[in-house]
Amino acid sequence: MDRQTGELTFLTNHAHVLMVIAREPSARLRDIAARCHISQRTALKIVSDLEEAGYLSRARDGRRTTYTLHLEGGLNHPAEAHVPVRRLVESLKLP
Repeated sequence: MDRQTGELTFLTNHAHVLMVIAREPSARLRDIAARCHISQRTALKIVSDLEEAGYLSRARDGRRTTYTLHLEGGLNHPAEAHVPVRRLVESLKLP
């Protein structure tokens, strides 16, 4: 359930952030936040969570940050541990 709207949602904010980064690896944090309808602070926390979990790494290039996704690992839930992150990203990657 989405805490703000009380509506059922299938993807978490972590999945939304991952998908935005998959589409645009050099997206600014404020753009990631806007596309996911979350605050910049929440977006930063989620990016940090994803980095800590090994789903991505980030590198600074001047004032910009570029993200690299690590898609070969499995998802962290036991029911989907056999599913590579790549399959999730490819199945949800919309234009």
